[in-house]
Amino acid sequence: MPDIILFLIVLVMSAVVHEVSHGLAAFWLGDPTAKYAGRLTLNPLKHLDPWGSFLMPLFLLLLSGGRFFFAAAKPVPYNPYNLRDQKYGPAIVGAAGPLSNILIALLFGISLKIFMASGIVPAQDVTQILNNLFLGGGILGSGLNGIAILFIIIMYINILLAFFNLVPIPPLDGSKLLFAVLPIREETKLYLEQYGLIFIIPLIIILSGPIFALIRFIELIFFRLVLGI
Repeated sequence: MPDIILFLIVLVMSAVVHEVSHGLAAFWLGDPTAKYAGRLTLNPLKHLDPWGSFLMPLFLLLLSGGRFFFAAAKPVPYNPYNLRDQKYGPAIVGAAGPLSNILIALLFGISLKIFMASGIVPAQDVTQILNNLFLGGGILGSGLNGIAILFIIIMYINILLAFFNLVPIPPLDGSKLLFAVLPIREETKLYLEQYGLIFIIPLIIILSGPIFALIRFIELIFFRLVLGI
């Protein structure tokens, strides 16, 4: 249970940064919708969503028997017609969220590597935490280094958020990148983004095996490249 609570806290805060990044990108490209809505803030209370932040993770926990959960913040509103770049603006806004998560993961990964090199964090603790994380064991209450536990969870969650959101299924961010290169009518895009959420959970359940196997592979490569273990 402590593992799940820590994961959920990190996940919600990482999702908040993800959504604020969308709003900031839109604002820099000429759309002040998120600013006027009071959503350019890291206050999680402004971003929590009853379904995405609470009911969906609970549903996924129950469905997976406690093996998997995922949460999301309330999407930051933006008006694509306000963007200065009508062709690639939506793709830039869409990419801003995953990019922010990748940057967070890199920041904490490099910091952890420095702590390991300086002896603040034992390398064997990091190896043990990663083994526990990827082999399904608990990582808290085991006498391992607290900094390593926190930083690895932050890295893990942010890589998960980044690459999960790059799946090209509306309304995930990857669909905006796909729409930028495919000749799809605006009405079709709006329809898919509006009603895509209805189909996203069934698709996640159906495709969860290959999707999360791919994301886990990416995470393993990321940890190996950044931490060197």
